[in-house]
Amino acid sequence: MDNPVQPAILPDMRTDSDILIVGGGLNGPALALALAQGGLTVTVIDALPEPTRKSDAFDGRSYALALASMRLLKAVGVWQGVAAQAQPILDIVTSDGRAGEGPAPFFLEFPNGELEEGPMGYMLEDRFLRQAMLEAIAAEPRITTLSGETVTGQAPDATGLTVTLASGKTLRGRVLVGCDGRRSGVAERAGIRRTGWDYGQTALVCAISHEKPHNGTAHQFFMPAGPLAILPLPGHRSSIVWSETHRNAATIQALDEAGYLSALRPRFGDFLGDIALEGKRFSYPLNLTLANAYVAERVALVGDAAHGVHPIAGQGLNLGLRDVGALAEVLVDSRRRGEDFGMLNVLSRYQEWRRFDTTVLAAGTDAINKLFSSDNPLLRLGRDLGMGALNVLPGLRRRFIREAAGLTGDLPRLMKGRPL
Repeated sequence: MDNPVQPAILPDMRTDSDILIVGGGLNGPALALALAQGGLTVTVIDALPEPTRKSDAFDGRSYALALASMRLLKAVGVWQGVAAQAQPILDIVTSDGRAGEGPAPFFLEFPNGELEEGPMGYMLEDRFLRQAMLEAIAAEPRITTLSGETVTGQAPDATGLTVTLASGKTLRGRVLVGCDGRRSGVAERAGIRRTGWDYGQTALVCAISHEKPHNGTAHQFFMPAGPLAILPLPGHRSSIVWSETHRNAATIQALDEAGYLSALRPRFGDFLGDIALEGKRFSYPLNLTLANAYVAERVALVGDAAHGVHPIAGQGLNLGLRDVGALAEVLVDSRRRGEDFGMLNVLSRYQEWRRFDTTVLAAGTDAINKLFSSDNPLLRLGRDLGMGALNVLPGLRRRFIREAAGLTGDLPRLMKGRPL
């Protein structure tokens, strides 16, 4: 009988950190905290200067965090600092219609009471989550942060990887992780190509105040030009993610505040009373972009660097945090076994764990967007009847609720609320 293949043993080498992470947004610091919890040393390299990252001004950006994502943030010590600012999502209502005409009579509702673990998720403003991440990594001695630095080169070798910064400084590590977005330089330098397409839509993002209480209900209203998400924030405020064609979005974004609200009101309706803008307005083009591989020699990709999906289900950050939990678990467990955790056969365990899940979700959001971003009367009738039928099937509806809460599939330990 042939001898089984033995894992590569962790070699002795000088490193600045075990793991080098490019990108200091949200996924990068979350991964750094998880890895540090597992005993690894980490350097986070972020292009933004520190004062910009530490700004606590309200700018309207918010995130829908699934219950499983909250558990991960709690496990790495971040949630405790933001829980008081989070708004529980107690109900989700999905409907179809046209601007100015209101929703169709058939709709789909996911009530909170059908999930025994608690709220399906939480809405949290970017400023609070980012600040809590920065404070947590600053307090962790195993994490070093380099602000205002960009990576210009990466060179893997048999025992590790050397990263060159724009300042001329070089760093050594065992693994380089790209948390640097849809145009990931880490992926490009590693020779990882991407597959995807443009949706012909732009997302308009803002926050509003309104007269009536939202009661913790999130709304997803599908219109021919694209979906409108109304997501509850603390108080009489909501976050808006509103998809329009590129041309319409550019026209609306260029309007003054009064004109912008005049365009939003017929789409929004009057169920929450009068509305007003809070904070800044943002817009960004919508596309699907999937890395053809999540790993390469001494390299792994996380979050949008691996998969950029349509925001229709609000799963972007949740997918990234699931990547964080899976990669941290693979690296920490491999180190505990004495393996060289930067070897491709080790990193491939992360890819095998995450790639199918994210590809299926990307395909699902793509199909839903194409199905609902159509004014074909037969399609409208079919999808409305389908939502109405699903709404009276509690078993299937409960499955969708658990999916929205991030409680299905092969969850990393951190997303079960367990430490590494």
